[in-house]
Amino acid sequence: MDFEARVQGLAALADPARLRLVDLLGEGDASPGELRAQVGLSSNLLAHHLKVLEEAGIVSRHRSHADKRRTYLRLHRDRLAGLLPSARSQSGEVGGVERVVFVCTANSARSQLAAALWQEASPIPVASGGTHPGTAIAPGAVSAAHRHGLTLVRDRPQSLEGVLRDGDYVVTVCDAAHEELRVVGEASPTTVRLAGVSHWSVPDPVATGTKAAFDAAHDEIAVRVADLAQRLHAASGETP
Repeated sequence: MDFEARVQGLAALADPARLRLVDLLGEGDASPGELRAQVGLSSNLLAHHLKVLEEAGIVSRHRSHADKRRTYLRLHRDRLAGLLPSARSQSGEVGGVERVVFVCTANSARSQLAAALWQEASPIPVASGGTHPGTAIAPGAVSAAHRHGLTLVRDRPQSLEGVLRDGDYVVTVCDAAHEELRVVGEASPTTVRLAGVSHWSVPDPVATGTKAAFDAAHDEIAVRVADLAQRLHAASGETP
């Protein structure tokens, strides 16, 4: 969906009455009369709101297959999904993502869990690295991976230096790495052309050291991995 269409769609939803209509149509198709009975709007006002939603492509109407004088409104869920922010690179829409690279300071916990989750969620290759890699993967991260049935991508941390290559989509999963690098890839701006950059502000489970902290990090990263995988595949036209 192009930018202007997204603006139109979001503007159409930025009204309590229209948002309520979308909620109702999310439950199933309905006639204008049925909608009017539920929202308590006059016929003229209801017609106005439905026209706005139709012009934005969010709903459409069709004649009843039984009583041809009756019409039904239908919600287009794909149109709503297209309104959400999409994965983008600095120069525009993401395209040609060759690999996803997760980065944290030590490459001992969050980036390791993220890479393990990614290989379960997407066929796009994955790697990870640290701005100041540790000597070993944190035991808590290893235990969390086992608890959640994950296979770690690597058996030890590695330095980010030399890892990045053209077509990588980089995700920093700790604030320290993000703030150190700002825009990941600045270390080699003339040799690496990234497909995109994102930052996830995930609390460091190593600092707390508890099972709950590692599970919380896993759960937050899992949600973000699923979202990114869906958006990257939508941008490329592929199916995860």
